[in-house]
Amino acid sequence: MFKKFSTFFTTMKHLSLYLFIFWLSGCAVEQRETTFVPPVYPSPPDEPRFYYETTLRSSADVIPAESDAKMKYLLTGAGRVGEGMSKPYDVAVRQGIVYVSDPVERQILVFDKTGNRFYRIGEKTPGQLKKPFGIALDDHGKLYVIDNVLKKAFIYDAKGNFIENIGSEDMFHRPTGIAVTKDGTRLFIADTGGVSTQEHRIRVFDLKSKKHIFDIGKRGEKEGEFNLPKGMTIGKSDDLLYVVDSANFRIQSFNSQTGEFVNQFGSIGRLPGKFARPKDISTDNEGNIYVTDAAFGNFQIFNKKGQLLLFVGNRHMDNKPGMFMLPSGIDVDEDGRVLMADQFFKKVEIFRPANLESHLGYLGVPKTDKDKK
Repeated sequence: MFKKFSTFFTTMKHLSLYLFIFWLSGCAVEQRETTFVPPVYPSPPDEPRFYYETTLRSSADVIPAESDAKMKYLLTGAGRVGEGMSKPYDVAVRQGIVYVSDPVERQILVFDKTGNRFYRIGEKTPGQLKKPFGIALDDHGKLYVIDNVLKKAFIYDAKGNFIENIGSEDMFHRPTGIAVTKDGTRLFIADTGGVSTQEHRIRVFDLKSKKHIFDIGKRGEKEGEFNLPKGMTIGKSDDLLYVVDSANFRIQSFNSQTGEFVNQFGSIGRLPGKFARPKDISTDNEGNIYVTDAAFGNFQIFNKKGQLLLFVGNRHMDNKPGMFMLPSGIDVDEDGRVLMADQFFKKVEIFRPANLESHLGYLGVPKTDKDKK
């Protein structure tokens, strides 16, 4: 009899515990929904154009927690621990897979939001990296990485397998930025240079022949010249090469086939629309241009004429959504979501355009039963 009572009380104890966890879970979700309001840009009463959506910090942000682990987090209040970033430099995204270069980790960190996977590229030879900086993707899913120490471009297939190197140590002074045409036939590498060299230029390679074919620019202030060129991108709507001419505080564009100068905009200043420490660049499907600025702690959006449309983010010591101390790499995905890396806070934040519902697109969050009601 006592054994039956003991079994009964043990069963009731476990049932009570699960009921408590269920109640606590409901309270936790309800509290999170009522206390956190995602930043919106521009601020009310202006019409929203971008919403803060989420932050990537570690593998825990893409790999779902096991059910027993979820109970532990609810009961203890402890956060999940995953493989995180040390100093993210650049970011690239394609079909829901986010690539982050981390020169301290000496690897490319891959956050596969659609497949709930996290993995690394560049860990082992062949294809082992030492100090990856700029990264780029072509329409075939190939990944291109410029290594600042090895002074070579590394090419990997869509699965992260090493394919080959382009360039050599004697061809670069200080390479930092990289861009590739959408069809994967032409590669651009920014040789940033320094105070002791005139080699501030873009080196252009034909990927079919694997040969260097010509250079764009030299050190200077005139059209087509550079002073510390850094981030680059190929325009999604026009196939132009856009270059952050950082110490000339401007953006320059070039014909990606001939290297001919096309246009420029920007100047030094503290006000919106100016540049102080421009770092990286991307474009969207409509031809708008997105530029990160480490001094402003934001990214600015310009139209094709170089007119300011909006800025997103603020420089601040609080590590909260929409706040940055050292933003660097940026990319815009197929659906218009913007991803920006911050080296100081070791994160990549994702912003969603207001005309895109949160469940849509490659990085969309599926609707829950509650959302469907």
